[in-house]
Amino acid sequence: MRLDKVIEQNLATTRKEMKRLFLMKKVFVDGVAEFNQQRNVDSQLHEIQVNGQNLQTNHVYYLLNKPAGVVTAKSDSKFQTVIELIAKAERPADLYPVGRLDRDTTGLLLLTDNGQLGYDLLQPGSKVTKTYRATVNEMVTHEDISAFEEGIVFHGGIRCQPAQLEILSSEPSHSEVLLTIREGKFHQVKKMFLACGKKVTSLKRLTMGPLQLPEDLAQGDYRSLAQEELQQLKSYFR
Repeated sequence: MRLDKVIEQNLATTRKEMKRLFLMKKVFVDGVAEFNQQRNVDSQLHEIQVNGQNLQTNHVYYLLNKPAGVVTAKSDSKFQTVIELIAKAERPADLYPVGRLDRDTTGLLLLTDNGQLGYDLLQPGSKVTKTYRATVNEMVTHEDISAFEEGIVFHGGIRCQPAQLEILSSEPSHSEVLLTIREGKFHQVKKMFLACGKKVTSLKRLTMGPLQLPEDLAQGDYRSLAQEELQQLKSYFR
């Protein structure tokens, strides 16, 4: 949550009073005087002290193992949404999915009501890598690995950033691969393979930045981030 919003919610200050707090060096984050009113903070990660008083936030962060058939949206008139997989009692009004997974794609999805964190994680400059396991309908070759390393060019001339492709198994009828990308274009993984004349038949996201899909989290289940996982996201709080 933005620091000015935290102060407003906890202390009911006016804008003039809040500005004075910053000017008088009464606002501290982790023991250091803070002057950026828009800084994103969370009391689970930061010590937020204003005029000698510790302030609290109440954000939630969920890791969801998204199942196929569910859409990455807050609402949909036709399909079940990832938001609806979260129990109503644990579903704040501002909860939303960070990024998108196609309806038939499974795997790791982060949901939070900290809108600023979600925005910063998706910015190109953040360089948040995402790793997918994919099944492809043909043999994936070392030539494909080289093409991904150079940057796949979509039909129409759009070039992707270099990506890391690893072959787990490869047969004439199908291949299993791991793919790590550093951007999030629409249907990107599927389009990258289509540009090589191949089709993705199943896709599962395993990682997003420092977050990893827990092996013991069943499809459709979710859990709150552990403190260690949340700590790994601290560098994205700006």
